[in-house]
Amino acid sequence: MTFLLILIIGAAAGFLATRFMRVQLDVVTTILLGMAGAAVSWMVLRLVARIMGSGLMFIGAILGAMALIWLWKTTFRR
Repeated sequence: MTFLLILIIGAAAGFLATRFMRVQLDVVTTILLGMAGAAVSWMVLRLVARIMGSGLMFIGAILGAMALIWLWKTTFRR
């Protein structure tokens, strides 16, 4: 399913990219370049999402620890 999605999105992206850049290429080259671009961007975006997910988890851990410290201080303060 992922390959089919990359094929469809890549074909559309290749077509639009050649129009935006005003380049005349044959259909096969346009589709292949679009597919390659879609595959590369898919991998890069997955990596960025994984890094951002870890970063957000770290920020969440800090905020959670701060909330527990605040709760500890307000509950057990003598």
